[in-house]
Amino acid sequence: MSIYLDNAATTMHKPQCVIDAVVSAMQHMGNSGRGAHDASLDASRTIFGARERISDLMNLGNPKQVAFTSNSTEALNTAILGLFGPGDHIISTVMEHNSVLRPLYRLEAAGAEVSFVPCDEKGCLRAGLFESYLKSNTRGIVCTHASNLTGNANDLEMIGAFCKAHGLLFVVDASQTAGVLPIDMKAMNIDVVCFTGHKGLYGPQGTGGLCVREGISVRPLKSGGSGVHTYLKEHPSEMPTALEAGTLNGHGIAGLYAALGFLRETGIDTIHQKELSLMRRFLDGVRDIPSIKLYGDFDTDYRAAVVSLNLGDYDSSEVSDELSYTYGISTRPGAHCAPLMHESMGTVDQGMVRFSFSWFNTEEEVDAAVRALKELA
Repeated sequence: MSIYLDNAATTMHKPQCVIDAVVSAMQHMGNSGRGAHDASLDASRTIFGARERISDLMNLGNPKQVAFTSNSTEALNTAILGLFGPGDHIISTVMEHNSVLRPLYRLEAAGAEVSFVPCDEKGCLRAGLFESYLKSNTRGIVCTHASNLTGNANDLEMIGAFCKAHGLLFVVDASQTAGVLPIDMKAMNIDVVCFTGHKGLYGPQGTGGLCVREGISVRPLKSGGSGVHTYLKEHPSEMPTALEAGTLNGHGIAGLYAALGFLRETGIDTIHQKELSLMRRFLDGVRDIPSIKLYGDFDTDYRAAVVSLNLGDYDSSEVSDELSYTYGISTRPGAHCAPLMHESMGTVDQGMVRFSFSWFNTEEEVDAAVRALKELA
């Protein structure tokens, strides 16, 4: 029996409605915006419906401000490279994934300045230090909503208020939290939210996007076919076309549209509470194993359902391989594309074994994972 506990990488198990929607789209969907026939119009309606549902989920206020990409990485590259440039100072955090770090480093090489706010011993952001990083050329803050390594979440409302008070742009990486924790762009003063479809939204891989507050202009990462303004030499500037060159992943977005319907019907809070209950059942089972070391702040429910740990001095890959080959349990070892976080937590050499839970996991699977760790210990 295979037990999948790597949902922070991708939610492998999807609602049946998502699978059905993708299959149906592959049988009937044309190319959105590339014709006025039924197949093209069907694609356009489905994709606009997905924009509406994303806009509602994030309280963006205008579905035309939702631009689809292939994943969070493309969305973050678009936002970061499209909002900032040489001479700008950007504040970020050590909690970031390489999808944030590498575009920032690219900007740094081109003449921008980047500062990283540190974390405490539990991996919680030392948000009180933001003000000490301000400079005369500070243009914005780019940060994750929740760490993909520890599950610790940041207070977006507080950071957004700080940005508003100092006239800064605020870009949020919601890869781990879209569909998991509430995001209200208006209340949180967020300018851009970057999301992926294949994790907490329970959609297909190859889907994602960015929600851009009205009045914010993002330079496009790509240019090309748009289905409109064919004779212009420049790519069209109106949203969402401005950030969507080429044919969209209509089949995937059809699945994402269905997934967003599943989330709305089931309730994000309901899903999150189940995931947290599984996480806490796992924690209760492993926290007293003498050789287990846990990472993260588990004193709050405002977090992602992620538990990262190490077993004695064993390399995390050895432990994860044993869990997979002997017990059929899928986890994620290593560095998790979060180098600064591992430096902060002192786990660069060992890495961590990450267990991450979803709506489709069961208590029986959690108990099996606990037994496996006890046997390995």
